[in-house]
Amino acid sequence: MACDFSRERALRARGIFLVAGVDEAGRGPLAGPVVAAAVILPEDCAIEGLNDSKKLTAKKREHFHTILTLRADIHWGIGQADVGEIDSLNILRATHLAMARAVAALPRKPDHALVDGLPVRGLPVPHTALVAGDTLSLSIAAASIIAKVARDRLMTALDAEYPQYGFARHKGYGVREHLEALRSHGPSPVHRRSFQPVAQTQFAV
Repeated sequence: MACDFSRERALRARGIFLVAGVDEAGRGPLAGPVVAAAVILPEDCAIEGLNDSKKLTAKKREHFHTILTLRADIHWGIGQADVGEIDSLNILRATHLAMARAVAALPRKPDHALVDGLPVRGLPVPHTALVAGDTLSLSIAAASIIAKVARDRLMTALDAEYPQYGFARHKGYGVREHLEALRSHGPSPVHRRSFQPVAQTQFAV
């Protein structure tokens, strides 16, 4: 099925007009926060080529991020859960917390949210969960782009603080370069110590 506006239109036909798309970036990495975004697009918003962030190049994501965040008729908010919250809560609950913070950060409270994946505990508005929603709903696709770009920028900034890990290149994911750096240097303060490859290392920076 195509990524389109049909689910938003169906909700609006029921009198639910402010619909936010919600998605996250960074559940799987070994380091850094999990970041979520919430986006309310105007009715029948047309942005040529808008799609799930995973289907776009980094250059295209930056292009759409600029459009989405600068247009006056698009509302958006970002939330995150840091490494301490991930380790104390677990990654699923921390992801839900980041999503709730993203919705709360919207300049207007939505009537309903379309969420990528499974139902979200603690979201402050009613919502519909859509598996692979970032490939189905344009609102969720927009949220996926904003969340991904925001998190990539955070990881690039962390690379300047901890250059030995290569965060700017792999964004904290468990690629070979990152695992070798963990074995050589041990975990940094921004590593998720509850994640097994990090927990196996013996010392901290």
